[in-house]
Amino acid sequence: MRNIVCLLGSPRPKGNSAVMAQALCESAEEAGARVTTFALNKLTYRGCQGCLACKKTAETCVLDDGLTPVLAAVRACDVLVLATPVYFGEVTSQLKGFIDRTFSYLQAGYAHLPRGQRSRLTPGKTLVFVIAQGHPREDLFTDIFPRYEYLLNWQGFTESHLLRACSVYHQGDAAARPELLEEAQNLGRRLATAQG
Repeated sequence: MRNIVCLLGSPRPKGNSAVMAQALCESAEEAGARVTTFALNKLTYRGCQGCLACKKTAETCVLDDGLTPVLAAVRACDVLVLATPVYFGEVTSQLKGFIDRTFSYLQAGYAHLPRGQRSRLTPGKTLVFVIAQGHPREDLFTDIFPRYEYLLNWQGFTESHLLRACSVYHQGDAAARPELLEEAQNLGRRLATAQG
C-alpha cells in the first residue's frame, strides 16, 4: 500500500489548491493508497532557525512544534503532495516554512557527498506539486516547480509530477473545471498504483 502525505499550504481550507489536492488524494485513496493530509495553516511552527543542530548533534530537526509530526510523516511516506496557491510569485509562507525545515533531512556535509548519499530519507520517493495560479498567463511563475524539484531531489525525491492550473483566482474556480479535477484524479490513481 502506497503511503501518501499531502500538505495543504493555503490558508484557505476550501481554496483552489486544496480542491485540486483533495481530488487527487480522494482518487488515490479509492485506488488503495493510505493518505494523510496536514493543513499547515492550522499548525503552529517556526521556520528553520539555522542552528545546525541537525548537522551536529541530531538526525532530525530539534525544534519541537507543529511541524514535528509532519516531518516524521514525510520521512515515512512514499509520495509527498505539496499544494499551494501562488502568492506574490511564490509558494505560501506556510509551505515555505515547511520546505526550509526539510533542511534537517540532509546529512551533515551533504554538499560534498555523492548525490545518492546526501539525504537521510529513503531514496526513491515521489514529489507532487499542486499549484493554483490566479494569473492567466501560463508563462509567469514557471520557476516555482523546477526550483523546489531540484532542492527536494537532493533529499531523495527522484520522481516528480506537476499539477498546475492558471486562471483559478476566486474560490470555486478550480471546482468549476471538470477537466482539471479529472487530471488530478487520474494522477492520484497513478500514484496509488505505481510500484515503488
